[in-house]
Amino acid sequence: MGTPDFAVASLSALVETEHKVVGVITAPDKPAGRGQKLRLSPVKTAALINDIPVFQPLKLKDPDFLEQLSNLQADLFVVVAFRMLPKQVWAMPPLGTFNLHASLLPQYRGAAPINWAIIKGEVETGITTFFLNEQIDTGHILFQERTAIGADMTAGELHDILMEKGSQLVVTTVDSIRKQS
Repeated sequence: MGTPDFAVASLSALVETEHKVVGVITAPDKPAGRGQKLRLSPVKTAALINDIPVFQPLKLKDPDFLEQLSNLQADLFVVVAFRMLPKQVWAMPPLGTFNLHASLLPQYRGAAPINWAIIKGEVETGITTFFLNEQIDTGHILFQERTAIGADMTAGELHDILMEKGSQLVVTTVDSIRKQS
């Protein structure tokens, strides 16, 4: 589950493994630009290129969507750069649901952790995978990886570094959860 470019790297990394991606959940297409043409999310575009079914619910608690999600029979859900999920969604898969977050939790929970690390003048940040629970960015931490922030590094540069490292950490996390099951 994800929408922006940050999530595409993780999706692509998972597609390259032996793990089967049975579906992708992303935000609905939105009109953009002067012509207000519908723009696909980067995650949807990547999913379609890889022939992965795409789901774009308006409401995550919609009974039809929940049924479609259940019918996928996924063992594990992976969330990267998506909105907060209701318990009906994250509690569904037998192996759980984990999230990739672009900070060393518990630091910079919530939105824009990359920007906050730059704004606050941090010299180090990182990425975290953790199991979802009822509160935002507070679940059981699975893995973390640290990254130095250069003195002149921009949020965009840090974004790209964390996106690539995050994609590998997602694969590591999926591998670890599968081995333990």
